[in-house]
Amino acid sequence: MSKLPYEVQTEPVTPLSVLSLDGDVINPDLMPDLTDEQLKEIMYRMVFTRTWDERAVNLGRQGRLGFYAPVSGQEASMVGSEYALNKDDFICPGYRDMPQLVWHGLPLYQAFLYSRGHQHGGQIPEDVHVLMPQIIIGAQILHATGVAMAFKKKGEKRVAITYTGDGGSSEGDFYEGLNFAGVFKLPVIYAVQNNGYAITTPFAKQTAALSIAHKAVAAGIKGVQVDGMDVLAVIKAVRDAAELGRNGEGATLIEMLTYRFRPHSMADDATKYRTKDEEAEWALKDPLIRFGKFLEKKGLWTEEDTNRVKEEAKATVNEHIKKAEAVEKMTVAGLIDTMFETTPQYLEEQKADFQ
Repeated sequence: MSKLPYEVQTEPVTPLSVLSLDGDVINPDLMPDLTDEQLKEIMYRMVFTRTWDERAVNLGRQGRLGFYAPVSGQEASMVGSEYALNKDDFICPGYRDMPQLVWHGLPLYQAFLYSRGHQHGGQIPEDVHVLMPQIIIGAQILHATGVAMAFKKKGEKRVAITYTGDGGSSEGDFYEGLNFAGVFKLPVIYAVQNNGYAITTPFAKQTAALSIAHKAVAAGIKGVQVDGMDVLAVIKAVRDAAELGRNGEGATLIEMLTYRFRPHSMADDATKYRTKDEEAEWALKDPLIRFGKFLEKKGLWTEEDTNRVKEEAKATVNEHIKKAEAVEKMTVAGLIDTMFETTPQYLEEQKADFQ
């Protein structure tokens, strides 16, 4: 019998963390190598994302956006994981993962077009290495696995990363993807943002496993649990996983323990299944406050900086939503024309019915 490449764990894991809640470095050996300018850029992106999220929720209520999945509270897992990648690495997102796409290069107005159900929201620029968000829970895991297989066959030093929530880890696609990646030692990172709930289903009713990270053992890949409210810990974990992939050492499953402050969607009422005490406990771990304290102690960030970024974000969001609203509205005929390089005759005949 051959040994597994990683030790089987039968006890709960300790989440990887770098910062205390007060912003002090508690694990200096895990501190990622980042310049002061990089640290400030990470904070800029997290504050921008929080402000954009708040504005997008209001735009949805005004009817100016369609489906929108809130993200406040998950900035560390989203911004940190993308920041740890190279720009030629590939992102295969779920429907909540729009921040990673935008910071990877997708224009913000196209993110708004996607939310508005416009076809040009999925017209990815050639130099932006992402897929559009997958609505089917877990399907993006197979996409990333296939992309990673292509990288390996081509001998390219690139990795694919995909995201799902704790509910997605119960899907068949999840296990199929991990198994395939383990067999072929693919350069892929499976990031599970464990928010504690799959819509209304608490994590305790989602799995009997000690953690999602433990599920890596069965696939023969590395499993890591990380404090998803600690952006530096997320960067460390994803950088290490990317290095493994680039070096031909296979895939990594990263469980990011996080907490979304807003409901699952704007049609959801989280007060029916989350308590005030639970929300208050997680609010103490707010990734912006925690990382902000770290930067303030280093003399790199102030409240004035936060306010400046908020105003810049509001202006940018207003500019891009107006740009999205100015795009010509979709028509049935226009949609048909974009489906094929040469439109088949039977569709040309159908188009005539909509002229």
